[in-house]
Amino acid sequence: MKRVLFLCSFFFLFFFLVFPLRADQLDDVTKQLEDLKKTFAAINTANQTNESQLQGLQKQLDGIKSQVSILEGQIETKQAQVVEGEKAFAAQQKLLNQRAKSYYKNMGKNSFSIVNLLLSENISESLQNYFYQKTLVDEDRKAIIRIAVFIKQVEDKKKALEVESTQLKAVKADVDKQSQFLAGEVAKSKKYLGELQGQIASLVAQQQSIIAGRLSSLNISRSANTAGRCDSDLTNGRDPGFSPRFALFTYGVPNRIGLNQYGAKGRADRGENSEENILRAYYNFDNIETKGNIQIRVEGYETYDLEVYLKGLHEMPASFPPAALRAQAIAARSYALAYTNNGSGSICATENCQVFGPPGDRNDAWTQAVSDTNGKAMIKGGSPIKAWFSSTHGGYIFSSAEIGWSGTDWTKHSNDFSGSVNSFDDLKNNAYDKESPWFYCDWGSRSEYNKTAWLKGDEMADIINVAMLALKDGGTIGNLYQTDKSNPAGKETWDANRVKSELKTRGINPFNSIDSISAGADFGFGRTTSITVSGDAGSKTFDNASDFKTYFNQRAPANIQIVGPLFNVEKR
Repeated sequence: MKRVLFLCSFFFLFFFLVFPLRADQLDDVTKQLEDLKKTFAAINTANQTNESQLQGLQKQLDGIKSQVSILEGQIETKQAQVVEGEKAFAAQQKLLNQRAKSYYKNMGKNSFSIVNLLLSENISESLQNYFYQKTLVDEDRKAIIRIAVFIKQVEDKKKALEVESTQLKAVKADVDKQSQFLAGEVAKSKKYLGELQGQIASLVAQQQSIIAGRLSSLNISRSANTAGRCDSDLTNGRDPGFSPRFALFTYGVPNRIGLNQYGAKGRADRGENSEENILRAYYNFDNIETKGNIQIRVEGYETYDLEVYLKGLHEMPASFPPAALRAQAIAARSYALAYTNNGSGSICATENCQVFGPPGDRNDAWTQAVSDTNGKAMIKGGSPIKAWFSSTHGGYIFSSAEIGWSGTDWTKHSNDFSGSVNSFDDLKNNAYDKESPWFYCDWGSRSEYNKTAWLKGDEMADIINVAMLALKDGGTIGNLYQTDKSNPAGKETWDANRVKSELKTRGINPFNSIDSISAGADFGFGRTTSITVSGDAGSKTFDNASDFKTYFNQRAPANIQIVGPLFNVEKR
């Protein structure tokens, strides 16, 4: 009985205490869906917590159901006992009547025997009869008490069983009702969270597409031999006309996989004359084999012998050292063979593949490098590798998976510097590609500020505020695009003052001015890990530099961008 009452108390206390909390969480998630209040990662974490709590509630309900099942078994046992008791009830009632008659009869005999005892001539025999009669009376009395207690117990058990059965039915009904409700909530929540993640994923995809579009507008060249150079504001000496000023400088260009063309030059300049050793610094391959009699069909042109096709490429300046040119020739040959499946397909003539122009009577160090490596290609698992390459890696080599492409076993992650690097200055001094004009660059420019990418102090403060607001409330992301262009999300773009106001309503002090900005980096891997800002609002550290980069690229004016994982901040 006590157990049933305890279960009922626990059950109702459980639902009154737990479900208000659950409702608040569902409201929070609903608000996130309606206003897109979280970034994809934050919402995903909230969703996992939400579902975990629902699973916890279901487990507790299952526990209650288990206890109800135990009680049902106990009641069945009690019911069986009552049935057996009722069967014996009639016999016990009859026995009780018999014992009662015997009791009164023997009591009469026992009272009369006292007179007989006094008048008897044989006192010994009379005493014996007296005590015999008394024993019969005592036994009758004890039997009557036992039978009466038994009958009372049967009646009490029957009444208690009726009460417990009624209470158990009520508890079981509540458990079933709440269990069905919770199962429905879990199903609705899963569906709801799926819809929410889909919307957030769509928003993130839209955001990344917009940022990618801005990045493409920079016209960053993959090749060391084509236009689109970075005009670094640390070296060109142009004054934007204001101070203090800030700029974000990236190490290298976006595609940091395979051969680093300026890195190969740096290695050759330091005395590395083996093209195979240079290539093994950038690729994983089994060996170098000679391929012959391959025809390459070039889109927009005609079909050429593989070696003639290679002599028409414009991917590395002919002024580079011979070892670097030979490494490039083998990489380009491997790429063409892999891209066309040994000549069965065609290849484009642009940077999307390899930059090509009919060789004509060209005779320079590049054509010599092609001849010196005639037919040689890097082989992995029996096939030529698709040997991607890039002009400048910024001191680090990345695998294809690390830049968002499909993973491959011939690309690798490695350092591309000599000695050790523990600071940005070390990297500038020791990277093999440090002479590249793309090595350390602030990408983008504004004509009104002397074609530089420098930012004013209040512009930098605005970008910091935008990053803080976006990370605090992901639902504001669509309002935080650059203010000098139309909003690509079709929403109102909030200016600097509105951003400050929104931060204040969320309990965050905005920056009006910035004193200093510094970057923390993992020099073993080659990426910026944190950004720390100091100004009139105190100090703020962004522990995830990738998030800071995302919102910088979204808010920065014109086409100013951070284009890679490793970047630093300069103030002048």
